[in-house]
Amino acid sequence: MTGTSTTRAGHAWRNWAGTVTSRPVREVTPATAGELAAAIRTAAEDGLRVKTVGTGHSFTAIAATDGVLIRPDLLTGIREIDRASMTVTVEAGTPLKRLNAALAREDLSLTNMGDIMEQTVAGATSTGTHGTGRDSGSISAQIRGLELITADGALLRCSEKENPEVFAAARIGLGALGVVSAITFAVEPLFLLTAREEPMSFDRVTADFDELSAENEHFEFYWFPHTDNCNTKRNNRSTGPAAPPGALSGWVEDELLSNGLFQVINSLGRTVPATIPPIAKVASRALSARTYTDIAYKVFTSPRRVRFVEMEYALPRAAAVAALREVKAMIERSPLRVSFPIEVRTAPADDITLSTASGRDSAYIAVHMYKGTPYRSYFTAAEQIMTAHGGRPHWGKIHTRDAEYLKSVYPRFGEFTALRDRLDPGRVFGNDYLRRVLGD
Repeated sequence: MTGTSTTRAGHAWRNWAGTVTSRPVREVTPATAGELAAAIRTAAEDGLRVKTVGTGHSFTAIAATDGVLIRPDLLTGIREIDRASMTVTVEAGTPLKRLNAALAREDLSLTNMGDIMEQTVAGATSTGTHGTGRDSGSISAQIRGLELITADGALLRCSEKENPEVFAAARIGLGALGVVSAITFAVEPLFLLTAREEPMSFDRVTADFDELSAENEHFEFYWFPHTDNCNTKRNNRSTGPAAPPGALSGWVEDELLSNGLFQVINSLGRTVPATIPPIAKVASRALSARTYTDIAYKVFTSPRRVRFVEMEYALPRAAAVAALREVKAMIERSPLRVSFPIEVRTAPADDITLSTASGRDSAYIAVHMYKGTPYRSYFTAAEQIMTAHGGRPHWGKIHTRDAEYLKSVYPRFGEFTALRDRLDPGRVFGNDYLRRVLGD
């Protein structure tokens, strides 16, 4: 951790997808937890609200503020590695990609990851970022302790033993309970994963979904709308040796096809929507079967250079296939032209108050649209299907749900809002998004 706190007049802020803009009064870049606490106290004295923003990968306005914007760029790095307890304590602004690389140098690893690693650790966990896993949950489920700066500038440490009621909620705190200054994660010895990527028909993957999810540590698939084609990915632990994709084949799959050609296809589809179905049939066959073995985070994550907007819902695991079939039927009977595949992942139940997997084994269905393409009619139709199955929207992705709905799908919703009333009665950390999803 280097540098000293800086404060400057606010500038217009825009998120990664371009779906949200805001103009804070001022921006503060603290270098220590003490400077962070001072910035929060000063903002409260000035009657200004406070939000922290990392890399802006949330599609919602969860980080937007007209008050003080905290940038955690100087709150980075590993504080401590405890090999006895197998934990790592890291500053809140540390990007996941830097944490992964630093852990690998120490022959350590997180247990599970999402499919990108650009986000800060606090931003990723506060919104419930997740990958896919039979037995291992979201990044937040790997938290063993955290530090929270509350509305009065106090530093609150929480874990299963210390302030456990705060720990239950703050692992996915939505930025509503305070500003996270440090996180302690469980880690394990560095391990290898073998990835097996394979095309599969829609009917086969949906018929075998339960079996595929049960047989593999990490299973996910993508369905390409306007086709019957899916691409499946099975990640399982391996004793090695490492056999990463070759430089050329890796570039062809991950850069040329998944980013370069995909960018061209989406740009064409945005301009001439009628081209999407025939192109989808060709594009969905372009990715061939491949198997490779590498250290875990390099298998979990992929480069994502094509910008998009996204909505994702967590459903009870047993409802996922029925919901996906309904989405497929909806697209096929509509005039919609969808150039982005639909992603399906899983997670075991966890005990985090407002986790999308709280208390139930879950499956995630994510719909995307290329940036700049009208998406509301598609997302609205998909959302109607998801909510009919008791779906919970991802906190950082586009949705239209409010507190009244969310109270009906989260049994512990009142527990979270009561804790918020205690920790932030003056709504120092409030904004319009939190008012909608949590109420006043």
